[in-house]
Amino acid sequence: MRRRRKDSAASPPAPRPLTPPRRVFVTLASLAAATVMVRAGLLEPLVGSVVDAAVRNIITLILVFSAAMSVLGWFVLESGHSTRAKRLVLGGLVGLVAVACAVLRIERVSGDLVPQFMFRWTPSRDRLLPDVTASAEASAGSWEATPSDFPRFLGPTGSAAIEAPELDPDWKAHPPSPLWRRPIGAGWSGFATCGEHAVTLEQRGDDEIISCQAIPTGAVEWTVSVSGRHETVLGGIGPRSTPSIAHGTVYATGATGWLHAIDGSTGRVVWKQNVLKDLGIDPDAHAAAVAWGRAGSPLVTDSLVIVPGGGPTRDGGGVSLAAYDRLTGARAWTGGDQQISYVSPQLVSIGGREMVLTVNESSVAGHDPIDGTQQWRFDWPGHSNSDATCSQPHLLDDGRIFISKGYGIGAALFAAADSDAPEFSAVWRQPSSLKTKFTNVVIHEGFAYGLSDGVLECVSLADGTRQWKGGRYGQGQVLRVGTLLLVQAESGEVVAVGCSPARHAVRGRFEALGGQTWNNLCLSGDRLLVRNAEEAACYRLPLATGATP
Repeated sequence: MRRRRKDSAASPPAPRPLTPPRRVFVTLASLAAATVMVRAGLLEPLVGSVVDAAVRNIITLILVFSAAMSVLGWFVLESGHSTRAKRLVLGGLVGLVAVACAVLRIERVSGDLVPQFMFRWTPSRDRLLPDVTASAEASAGSWEATPSDFPRFLGPTGSAAIEAPELDPDWKAHPPSPLWRRPIGAGWSGFATCGEHAVTLEQRGDDEIISCQAIPTGAVEWTVSVSGRHETVLGGIGPRSTPSIAHGTVYATGATGWLHAIDGSTGRVVWKQNVLKDLGIDPDAHAAAVAWGRAGSPLVTDSLVIVPGGGPTRDGGGVSLAAYDRLTGARAWTGGDQQISYVSPQLVSIGGREMVLTVNESSVAGHDPIDGTQQWRFDWPGHSNSDATCSQPHLLDDGRIFISKGYGIGAALFAAADSDAPEFSAVWRQPSSLKTKFTNVVIHEGFAYGLSDGVLECVSLADGTRQWKGGRYGQGQVLRVGTLLLVQAESGEVVAVGCSPARHAVRGRFEALGGQTWNNLCLSGDRLLVRNAEEAACYRLPLATGATP
């Protein structure tokens, strides 16, 4: 009996391994292969849709985290390492994460969701800037319009295109000449110009500021400030619209809802409106719905200033557009009931009839400029707190509407069967083309040019076919000047590219700014004004032989 009990005693368990088994390495290899597929863009055929760079980065992070958790899970639950060793490793990892969270914050992210970290005790850079005041030597002086003015968002026609001057792009032989460079408050606003004056919006601490500077020197001529601050991790800090200049008056919309009319020659506020308050919109609910701040620039007509509305209103609805008397600021009308996007309204002519063309959160619409009545609308997918629409539509000469965006939607061309009572339908859609995220498209001689998920691309308007794709510029901006494309890369570099469907041909490049740059370029004559959330600069660009500014 004793022998049987001894023979039947359980054998001691086999020791646990100190190195991971084969299945862990198979898991790591599978995750590594998936990561390579994601980074190489091979995921798109599998999921049946376009995946932009930001989504690829998120998926990559998830895959890397899964790989790390696979190894850690085996180490803690199955390995033969001592309990003390496991506690030390786990405690070290938890402590490292706790310390990182305690001392670091995400200051901002790039257009592809790559974070920039700062110590928590370091104030945002705009809070370290001194209060901006007008220079004693500066004077706004005459505000007479000139042919070379860049008076609003995306230039005189709002199309990111101007025909003159003729530039010399050989920037190695004739480099652009710096006129000035100075710090500026945060924000993604661009410059608008009138004569020798340039205006923009910026954030300094808790004040949203409209500032005017002399183009030749950069000296501040006047400022107007209002209490308000827009700040999100994904969208950054400060205002993001560009002022409009008309009849010697500067019209500016801030990220938090303020609309100003300012006399350009003196800096005196003619009138101002809090659009959210005027429309009965709850600011907190609006900030959640329009997560990256109000970005639409004012549309100025002979008698009105037209801006995006917003929502939700007190009754739970929305307002697509709001119009104010240009001279007094009194509200003239509201139009539409759709939530707004980040696109600026435009005045166009369809079938010989003037209309305000606007892009809402999930639709494109045309409104009567007299009373705001909505004339037509068609769907264009999006949400202003996620897959937002930021790119301006283009009305082509034949009455068709071109529009594009990122987030896997791409480009499309819409046409109406009847111009008298238009019902628009898609002529073509190309989800893989012109995935413009924060940027806009340039139209020239039957082709569209733009940054598609950070890569410059040319597409035929006839059928949406890609002509070429080349150059990685990040989520930057594009301006056509004659037969050249000026591309402001997200890194701050400015690149001159030939505006031709034949090929991607770089003609010149120079480092205009340092740091993340989402702001649009501005060209006044031969003077290029650029800025980002940290600095502004002005360069004189070389002209072709015989050309005039």
